[in-house]
Amino acid sequence: MPTLNRLAILDDYQDVTLKLGPWERLAELDITVFRDTLAEREALITRLMPFDAILAMRERTPFPRELIERLPNLKLLITTGERNRGIDAEACAERGIVFSGTPSFGAPTVDLTWGLILSLARRIPEQVNALHAGHWQTQLGVGLEGRTLGVVGLGKLGTKVARVGQALGMKVIAWSTNLTAEAAAAVGATRVEKAELFAQADVVTLHLILSDRSRGIVGAAELGAMKPGAMLVNTSRGPLVDQPALLEALHAGRIQAGIDVYDVEPLPESHPLLKAANTVLTPHLGYVTEENYRAYFQGAVEAIEAFHAGTPIRVIKG
Repeated sequence: MPTLNRLAILDDYQDVTLKLGPWERLAELDITVFRDTLAEREALITRLMPFDAILAMRERTPFPRELIERLPNLKLLITTGERNRGIDAEACAERGIVFSGTPSFGAPTVDLTWGLILSLARRIPEQVNALHAGHWQTQLGVGLEGRTLGVVGLGKLGTKVARVGQALGMKVIAWSTNLTAEAAAAVGATRVEKAELFAQADVVTLHLILSDRSRGIVGAAELGAMKPGAMLVNTSRGPLVDQPALLEALHAGRIQAGIDVYDVEPLPESHPLLKAANTVLTPHLGYVTEENYRAYFQGAVEAIEAFHAGTPIRVIKG
């Protein structure tokens, strides 16, 4: 394997990458950190052209074929995490670029999911703001015990979210395309049809991978079937939910929403969700924890060392 000379670390919003990884092990590597996301293609190409190695943070900057083919110096592309659907793995392979992933730590999105649910249910953001403004107990919250949690996607994350709901005394129902009644029952949930889940649940939480099949899987029909005041929580991917339908439901005051992921990220200041009532919005924090970042950046250093040794690790195939 050729030696790497220059590494670009992209989208380091919090300026923490170099503080949380063992980068001293790569003393001969020239490292440049970029804290912003460049959406304009030509500007991004100009920025990345000099680098033979790039560390991309999850899906913050996508790498479609059209971009990869314009980076002739690139030899190693690393994504934090074990997969990144925003990077064209086939294009990397065709151009001889090694595409590697990193380990992660735990399931931090579960914590964030429940943070959003509890914030909506107990009106925590509003009550904090009111208290700082000199007011005391301005609104009523609702309890979760005895209510129904609807989990869309009962995989690793969905199962952990379901178990927290059970610990709080909630009834758990679940649906996904391939979910069986037996698999749901194995984790204490009841499999129902999609329409039934949206009609019955007091809280609907999404835990699906974004694909052509799942894009827009929550639309006007599903949102219209939800109970008045029910909560929709999305910590998976923004395009799972039809955005105009969601905005219409929020502006009509029919539902509440806790959202961590969006159709465009970073979220522009003009995005209509920022003006929607009945929401708790967070800036894609599901995976953003110190423990997870340390695992990411340890893994990135290991990937570079393995590349130099001629034995690439955690290679992601197309």
